Amino acid sequence: MSFRKRNTPVSSAVPSATPAGSSPSSTTSLTPTRSPPDPSIRPSTIDGRPVTSTGAASLDSLLGGHGGIALGNSILLEETGTTDYTGLLLRYYAAEGVMQGHDVIVVGMNEAWGRELPGLAKVQEGVKESHEEEKEKMKIAWRYEGLGEFQGSALASRAPLPSRTPRNVSKNSPQTPFPIRPYTHTFDLTTRLTSPSPSNITYIPVSTKGIDPFESIISDLRRRLKPDSPTSVRIAIPALLSPAIYPASSAQPHHLLPFLHSLRSLLRQHHQVLTAMLSLPLTLHPRSSGLVRWAEIVSDGVLELTPFAHDIGISAPPSTPGSKAAEEHPQGLVRVHKIPVVSERSGVGGAESGDWAFTVSRRRFAIKEWSLPPVEGEEGEEGGTKVNIEF
Repeated sequence: MSFRKRNTPVSSAVPSATPAGSSPSSTTSLTPTRSPPDPSIRPSTIDGRPVTSTGAASLDSLLGGHGGIALGNSILLEETGTTDYTGLLLRYYAAEGVMQGHDVIVVGMNEAWGRELPGLAKVQEGVKESHEEEKEKMKIAWRYEGLGEFQGSALASRAPLPSRTPRNVSKNSPQTPFPIRPYTHTFDLTTRLTSPSPSNITYIPVSTKGIDPFESIISDLRRRLKPDSPTSVRIAIPALLSPAIYPASSAQPHHLLPFLHSLRSLLRQHHQVLTAMLSLPLTLHPRSSGLVRWAEIVSDGVLELTPFAHDIGISAPPSTPGSKAAEEHPQGLVRVHKIPVVSERSGVGGAESGDWAFTVSRRRFAIKEWSLPPVEGEEGEEGGTKVNIEF
């Protein structure tokens, strides 16, 4: 039996990593290099899964409280009528990808579609809010600035605290702050996206040679999606099954449904970097048809835009010409049929609190909560008579 003294370390048989004749100070410190975080992807406030913005902050708020579309999921936008409001949302989605440095893949369109992307607004709403918060913080700081003046002599006698430097960072090393980029940009429909140049947009045309037009699209997507690429990828498919873009054979179920299943398989395979957004006009393919129902089942999220008719009879509230209320008169309803990620806290996408309507002004597209105006002659209005009821 062998004994050893207390507080004596046991010698290790592993040789020292420091070579002979070299001092420990000369060895290179193995400190990991910190890569700048990607501001375009952030964790969900509900379950922490990574989400990215759709380009429209009001649309992000409808997706179950996650603040954006979860990576590896798709959204199907449906629209009744001959308008193209869903095309605006797809342009917001592509423009946000361009500003964030993502790879944007557009199916069925050419470069003319990319030149119509909305440009950045001159004054960002997020910058305004941050300035207001900074002003409020400065007011609070000035308010409590003289709170401890009664201890002036004691406070003046105290020496200033030494400045602390983070661990593994020398004082002489230059500080290189990461560039701050917003999570969601604010776009202006009256301008066009010119900076940065939309060079990271790839266009996949629809082939009309073969019987199945989707076969070449899927093969092209698989070739462009690299398994180890860290760059996020957005797939935009405007006006799916439109006769102006796709041949008549594309509306066959044995062509469309395998394409949607293959697209969903790509989303699950590249779930860390890939998202997709599609638009489907319901004029030729109504929502009651089995083809559209199957497309909704395969898609992760489904939203329907129903524009108001011109003679609907709903008048805007009285306002002066050029006022904000006159510009933001709603153009239609938004129905949330399905959200990509359902949780206990998210419910069915926030639609249970009321109806939603979209407004398209001269500069922006927004989705807000909407309700019918009060009917004339209701009780409580000026000039109305109140009837007392005895019980």
